[in-house]
Amino acid sequence: MRVLFVHSSSGRYGADRQLALIATGLDRASYEPLVVLPERGELATELQAAGIEVLTRPLAVIRRGLMNPRGIAALALAAARDAAGLRALIKRRGIALVHSNTSVVLAGAAAAAAAGVSHVWHVREIYSRFERLWPGYRRLLASATALPCVSRATAAQFGTRGRPVVIPDGLATDARRAPRAQARAALGLEAQTPVLAVVGRISDWKGQEVLVRALAQPPLRDRGAVGLIAGEPWPGSERYRTRLVALAQASGVGERLRMLGFRPDLETVWGACDLVAVPSTAADPLPGSAIEAAAAGCAVIASALGGLPEIIHDRQTGRLLAPGDACALAELAAELLDDPVERDRLGAAAAHDVRERFAPAVLLRSIEGLYARIRGETQTARRR
Repeated sequence: MRVLFVHSSSGRYGADRQLALIATGLDRASYEPLVVLPERGELATELQAAGIEVLTRPLAVIRRGLMNPRGIAALALAAARDAAGLRALIKRRGIALVHSNTSVVLAGAAAAAAAGVSHVWHVREIYSRFERLWPGYRRLLASATALPCVSRATAAQFGTRGRPVVIPDGLATDARRAPRAQARAALGLEAQTPVLAVVGRISDWKGQEVLVRALAQPPLRDRGAVGLIAGEPWPGSERYRTRLVALAQASGVGERLRMLGFRPDLETVWGACDLVAVPSTAADPLPGSAIEAAAAGCAVIASALGGLPEIIHDRQTGRLLAPGDACALAELAAELLDDPVERDRLGAAAAHDVRERFAPAVLLRSIEGLYARIRGETQTARRR
């Protein structure tokens, strides 16, 4: 069965890693993957190294800055152009199923419909901040043959529309912690300095600003705690990084905030920190940083929002707090910094739990089961 994957970027962040995990992990005796990306990049290189064919072509991708009438009109025109090219590719290569790896890439749906093949639309987003546009887009997404959602929180936004099925992401890396002394030396950190880390794309809702404000609160200020921010903004959204640095300077924590940029060696970050914060201020579908940090044995403090409570169970495998509450983050972090036994207990429990529930084999079994169901339904329909 030839499967065409259509994806929105060629980076090495959450959805990119999941595509690599799925495409490289499928049973090649049953499935032949072909991947279309909008540009060359690290993801394309990794896939090709694994023997997977990758094509690059322009693709219309929804970005937050385009969620307005003018932007939507431009996206619609671009998507129509993209769909025509993808339809020709589907016909030429004998594709049986199109898998759009994220709901922000548009052309796969139209191309699959035009070519008369099945379409899987993988939903990795929660559209809570676009209430006016969501009802119409929900109808479009629900038209897919199958609608895998990465968390219960993600599936819930569809209500009774479509057939959302929850398929959690898999652990995409061999998450581990580098030895503490080695990791701290690599990042220029003192051995006894309390360290908190936030990992992921820098944006206005991932919560990096919450960490900065927490560092300025007495519980962390008085301990001289250092914050690590590992990640970069989306291209075109560099203003968020600039704003973050300005906030740190204005809050008096500029010397205690380290902007690490994108780190391929996350084991160094996990090893260097005492705590990992995932302080998202908007519903985060299923952040990979939380899964990876937990799998590495880090104690995680996360917002009780979106899919995070499906990863971190409060007081069992980590701690949850109200989103956007910098004071609560500072107080909870200080509590765990002062209790290394509890910190280690939470980290060990998280690693055991997450490595089992988010094992790559679980994801691949679910995806292959979904494909098999679609193939069976298609064959039944053709016999009628």
